[in-house]
Amino acid sequence: MKRVVLIAGLAFLYLPLLIVAIYSFNASRLVTVWAGFSTRWYGELFADQQILRAAGLSVIVAALSATVATGLGTAAGIALARFGRFKGRLALTGLLAAPLTMPEIVTGVSLLLLFVAMEQAFGFPARGIVTLVIAHATLGLPLVAVIVQARAGAQDRSLEEAAADLGAKPATVFWRIVLPLLMPAVASGWLLAFVLSFDDLVIASFVTGPQATTLPMVVFSAIRLGVSPKINALATLMLAATAVALVLAALLARRDSARQAIAQSTVGVK
Repeated sequence: MKRVVLIAGLAFLYLPLLIVAIYSFNASRLVTVWAGFSTRWYGELFADQQILRAAGLSVIVAALSATVATGLGTAAGIALARFGRFKGRLALTGLLAAPLTMPEIVTGVSLLLLFVAMEQAFGFPARGIVTLVIAHATLGLPLVAVIVQARAGAQDRSLEEAAADLGAKPATVFWRIVLPLLMPAVASGWLLAFVLSFDDLVIASFVTGPQATTLPMVVFSAIRLGVSPKINALATLMLAATAVALVLAALLARRDSARQAIAQSTVGVK
């Protein structure tokens, strides 16, 4: 019975993705009618300059916003995990929790009003790439902070204390010991912030301008008039990229585990 439930759950999650991938090779313009195998829609996808520009913009915005969110979120996570009770801790915790608990539409409207007021008062920032990066960094920062805080709180500090006893300065301890040990959490936070930004539609619809259209906005506008086979091809390519990234991550993790096992065995022999 458990196996049946498991298979049914996996089919519910992944069967629609498989159907999308299959129909991306459909020769027919109708996405529900199979008319033979064809790669026509992949060719039309790569010839669609609007989708290519939107995809490039989404990648740039996601990378920039994830980098900003990771830098600020790492600092906030370390402060919350290491500094104990300090003045403003409650306010910082509340500010970090707010984007996680508020609906995206509320966050989008709030940021829109803020950017409009700033543009009227200072002439900056004009709605476009800059506002997208700020908004998506605001969205990803709390997630990075939570991940880094959990890692920093559980981290063994004996290496840091040993380095300090040997005369290492606090900055050296941070860059040579603390940050490398936190790097898995930092990298995870960056990837999560990147995906969150790349996938966002609601907040981007509020804060962007006419010259900065992201890929989710283009896809949403396209499917309002009916699902195009090009969208199926785009979804299949994104699924393939995700699968490749997961396989590479698994291989790297296995290689690191093998290296650690070899190192431990070498130490044991010595």
